Amino acid sequence: MPISLVVEGLSAKRGEDLIFHDISFVLSAGQALVVTGPNGSGKSTLLRVLAGLLTAESGKVRLEGVVSEIGHPRELCHYLGHRNAMKRELTVAENLSFWKSFMGDSAGGSGIGIEAATEAFGLGGISHLPFGYLSAGQQRRMAMAKLLVAYRPVWLLDEPTAALDAKADRLFAGLVERHLGAGGIVVAATHQPLGVEARELRMTGFAGAGELV
Repeated sequence: MPISLVVEGLSAKRGEDLIFHDISFVLSAGQALVVTGPNGSGKSTLLRVLAGLLTAESGKVRLEGVVSEIGHPRELCHYLGHRNAMKRELTVAENLSFWKSFMGDSAGGSGIGIEAATEAFGLGGISHLPFGYLSAGQQRRMAMAKLLVAYRPVWLLDEPTAALDAKADRLFAGLVERHLGAGGIVVAATHQPLGVEARELRMTGFAGAGELV
């Protein structure tokens, strides 16, 4: 059954400061949303609220069309933040094995093997190396491979193409396009084009939130 990500009246604070207020949107299966705006405008905060890492001040986030009962929409989401969330001392294969086991597959799909995931990002044959040995661009691509080893229909991406060259940008855009084509949903905060057709949500930060209030 196709799913939809529904966000209603979402507001969030950092300390006592209102970061954004009354954010609402609906994304259906196969749709992407690019979140833009200046630094400090709340892009990362919005993604963290959607991922269940931060508590919203008000509003709701829910997934419609889900067959099985879930405790929180985050159980069907992948979150890729600024940091790669990989242990430098462990090999790439060990890191991805952990994430494959820890995340598991959501209903409706299954992840691919570790070697297949690294090859999908153009880095096949080096999964035996410690993660810390890789360049910044290689590390980012290996972190992205987490999206493929465990199936989650919703991808929440914070500056996903940071440290990537133009070739890797195109490679990632193709993977996002395939995810959307399979009925997935993507929300990406980025200063750069995502490379796929997407709606845009422009964050204005505290000044804009104050005007709305």
